[in-house]
Amino acid sequence: MIKTKTFEIKSNGSITGYASTWIREPDSYGDVIAKGAFLDSIAQIEAEGKTLPLLWNHDSMDLKSFIGTVTELEEDDHGLKITATFDDTEEAQRARQLASDGRLCKFSFAYDVLDEGEVELEDGRKANELRKLNIHEVSLVMYPANPDTSVIEVKSGRRNSAKDADAIREAITLLQGVLGELEDNEPDEESKAKSEEPDTVNDEEQKRIKELMVTAKKYLEREE
Repeated sequence: MIKTKTFEIKSNGSITGYASTWIREPDSYGDVIAKGAFLDSIAQIEAEGKTLPLLWNHDSMDLKSFIGTVTELEEDDHGLKITATFDDTEEAQRARQLASDGRLCKFSFAYDVLDEGEVELEDGRKANELRKLNIHEVSLVMYPANPDTSVIEVKSGRRNSAKDADAIREAITLLQGVLGELEDNEPDEESKAKSEEPDTVNDEEQKRIKELMVTAKKYLEREE
């Protein structure tokens, strides 16, 4: 009899930063954003229980570009502060690594304009002020419209606790023991023909157990 072990999948890493700021320097589109522009959108997202995706470079046409989920979204005195968790995909983890290395360090976002108007800046220049926005997604980008956006912190995360990792190792050991017993007690063809009872674990199941063991070992290597 094999006892099963359960374990919880933890975070695949996270990123925190500013997707927008209140800087009064027009972005590449000639826009500045007023403090409070996101408040209604944030309230609506929270009321509806929705989440925003974290994308790579606004590419919503490619599912591989969905690299995470925005888990925190708030306005503070500096701008629109976000925290997002990364998905457990090759693309998402590569983006996390690049952000951690400082090679990806800017944000952008997609939005609808609900209210805007012309303003005069302190130096006399004119700009278009975005006063109310409906935000749809946040993206990690190389070239943001607003260069003042920034990555504050990137966490690698741990997919499992130390206790969970120990449980996986124990499960691997149990499976290795089961496979060893099966191989030692493999009946010959004549014995198989005479037996009226089906095999406890058939060849396909043995193959699957071996595949799962390989996957589990690779998973642990990634954790350590």
